[in-house]
Amino acid sequence: MAENSASMYGEGTPCWADAQLPDVEAGKRFYGELFGWTFDDEGAPGASVRARLDGEPVASLAPKTDGRMPTVWTVYFATPDARALAGRITEAGGRLISGPFAVAGLGAAALVTDPEGAVFGLWQSDGHPGFGRRGEPGAFVWTELYTPEPRAANTFYGDLFHEALFGSGTEPDFGRALITDVFPAEMPAHFLVHFRVGDLDAALATVRRLGGRVQVPPFDASYGRVAVVTDNQGASFALLTR
Repeated sequence: MAENSASMYGEGTPCWADAQLPDVEAGKRFYGELFGWTFDDEGAPGASVRARLDGEPVASLAPKTDGRMPTVWTVYFATPDARALAGRITEAGGRLISGPFAVAGLGAAALVTDPEGAVFGLWQSDGHPGFGRRGEPGAFVWTELYTPEPRAANTFYGDLFHEALFGSGTEPDFGRALITDVFPAEMPAHFLVHFRVGDLDAALATVRRLGGRVQVPPFDASYGRVAVVTDNQGASFALLTR
């Protein structure tokens, strides 16, 4: 999908991901080498940058504005009305962290949590629909919710994003798992963004060489073979091969 395409992702579809990092320039070097991303040279050094794969937008790297903020990847779900969706989330027991706020010329964003505290974003497009490439090596392919309460998550997200998850002909790229499946029980609820790679072992070797680490070694999931890693600044994400 081209960046200026008029087509939109349906509500509840993962449509964007960004990383909040202490050092954006270091992030460009890490992800540029790992995934073959290039970056828009806009704004001052250290400003937020958009990553591209073969010229199409695939993610963004943003500087942390407060050192107390986590170094983290965040997934955004599409919506035609971020304010209305944020209202439904809070009514269902979630929480509004920030927004919705305008992103000049691109759309509106909000950060929210589900009732168990897992953070995710909302994206209302106005010129930037989201991923220009997805599902291929070097691009977003899946997001997994790790939660201590899978049944509660089924109810919350099933009601919130019913059409995206269960609509006719849909192929969801969003799943959920019990935290203790791969993480310690004390791990808080969280979304894990997955990027596809062609060769998982080679990608893990690159992560280590670039100063990242393997958090969870490769395991088989229903949606592919997965490893959880952190970059060289501490942001966790997953690598997936199929």
